[in-house]
Amino acid sequence: MKHYQLRLYEDVIAPNHPPVYLPSARRALYVVNGDVTIEFGDGAQHQRADGAWLGEDDLALLAGAEGVTLWRWELVSGEAASAGEISSAPGARSTLKIDAPVELEPRQRWLMRCDKVQFPPGGVAHTHVHQGPGVRCTLEGEITIETLGDSHTHGPGSAWLELGHAPVLAPTTEARATTFIRCFILPRACRGRSSIRYVQPEDAGKNKPQRYHVFGERFITLD
Repeated sequence: MKHYQLRLYEDVIAPNHPPVYLPSARRALYVVNGDVTIEFGDGAQHQRADGAWLGEDDLALLAGAEGVTLWRWELVSGEAASAGEISSAPGARSTLKIDAPVELEPRQRWLMRCDKVQFPPGGVAHTHVHQGPGVRCTLEGEITIETLGDSHTHGPGSAWLELGHAPVLAPTTEARATTFIRCFILPRACRGRSSIRYVQPEDAGKNKPQRYHVFGERFITLD
């Protein structure tokens, strides 16, 4: 296994700020609110709130008239020293939400997926595993993650790591709907397929109240 870090930053860029530049990285960008134009090696994409972009290019980010708040995931080698915060941009700031260690099999070929998971009030993800590690962040509501003997509750803006192979039980609050945004690393052969597997056979046939929306997938190459 090879060691990596999957980092999640929150970037806030002021309205109509001059371009903000980011070096190349394996990353996903999710627009929490506002809008942004993303310029990359062979094109550009305008992205509004509740949309995402994935790629490995060096970027120029141009915030719209209302500014933009981004959640930015980056997969870096375990030896990477750079913290990755936005620099030389007085009208922008970055907050590192989580710097999560992950292990990936170098003989496997991998992809990065960014998606949204929505639960109705009182929904639950029955005990399950995934085909790879990932970092989630709650957009609204509240979810409790029970894994490896620990239990932690995550409200809006709270991020956590799921290892993939470690079983997770995830009930949500009954007070309101819950949504989280997820970026995780999966085998390329999982492209277009669900990564979830239920640990208890009886759970496979139970009602699954959660809904999924995949923003995008991109094949990545490890160092």
